Parts: sequence; structure tokens; C-alpha cells
Amino acid sequence: MGAHAAQIFADEGAVVVAVSDQYGGVTNPAGLDVAELLEHVAATGTVVGFEESDEISNTKLLGLEVDVLVPAAVEGVLDEITAQQVRARFVVEGANGPTTGEGDRILAKNGVVVVPDVLANAGGVIVSYFEWVQANQAYWWTEGEIAERLEHRMHSAYADVSALARKEDVSLRDSALAIGVQRVAEAHEIRGLYP
Repeated sequence: MGAHAAQIFADEGAVVVAVSDQYGGVTNPAGLDVAELLEHVAATGTVVGFEESDEISNTKLLGLEVDVLVPAAVEGVLDEITAQQVRARFVVEGANGPTTGEGDRILAKNGVVVVPDVLANAGGVIVSYFEWVQANQAYWWTEGEIAERLEHRMHSAYADVSALARKEDVSLRDSALAIGVQRVAEAHEIRGLYP
């Protein structure tokens, strides 16, 4: 997930200043060449040792002054200790459960907007649903059609979640969970137990 996120950010014109994996991290305040970095990872199996970058520990990376931080691999990485070090304006949870409850409270207190995992990394689940629909209909969509449908679903979900968060003055996480519970309850009322 992290490699894809870095590539998307770079493709959209963002400056990717640091990345890490299980072996360590690399940083370059002027920006990393993500395409070359991905080639390096394919050749070596790690981001460590990438040219035109300095080494950085995974913990120090979490405290860099950046706009967006994407924890994309490890559960519970933003806890009561590491969350205090976060200086990003946004945390986009690419991993499942990268922020603990206490970490979430600290980030909220510090004004960091957290895009929760249930929203930020839902793409795989959505595409799995598309596969299920296609299999049931014996009809196949092109890769472009799937990408278009996925983009629409992700944008729509974020719009719904952010609108409720603003309206109710709650976090994006609380908003996403409230919408999820509401939709399951509505489906249960309409359909009964499934199947």
C-alpha cells in the first residue's frame, strides 16, 4: 500500500520526502524520486541504501514536519508515545489499525486530521465487491471501468464521511463508523438477515 501511495502522491505532483519499510527508512527534504526508489526496492528488497537520500529511523520518520503522513504497514504504530511526535497535518491510515485509541486522542488534541483506515484503505474491499458482482452477473468490466467506479466510490464515501463529521462536529473516524452502523441497520430493516 505504501509504495502505491508514494507513487500516487508523486504522480499528482506532491513531494515525497521520506519512506520506510521493515528495515529502515530514507529521506530527502528536496524529494525522493519515487520511480527510481521503486526500481531500487525491486532490485534490493528494501528502501535502505537508496542513492540521494539519508537514512532515517522509522520512529523519526513519524515525527517529520510534513503535510501528510501515511502509516501503511504496521498496526498500532501511532500510539501514546509516537502520536505525540507527529507533526503532519493529516494522517491517512493505509494500514489496518495503525493508530491506537490513545494515539487517536493525542492526534485529535493536537489538531491532526486522521483519515481512518476504514475509509482510506477501503479500495481493496470495494474492488473485491466489484469482482463478486461481475462473477454473479457473468459480465466483466474493463480495468478502466473498474478504476472509474472505484474512484467514484472512494470520492463519494469521503464526501459523505466529511459532511457528517462537519455537521456533527466529530472526527472522520467517528463519522465513518456512524455511517457504517446506520447503513447496516437500514439494510437489515429492508432485507432482514442475509442470505
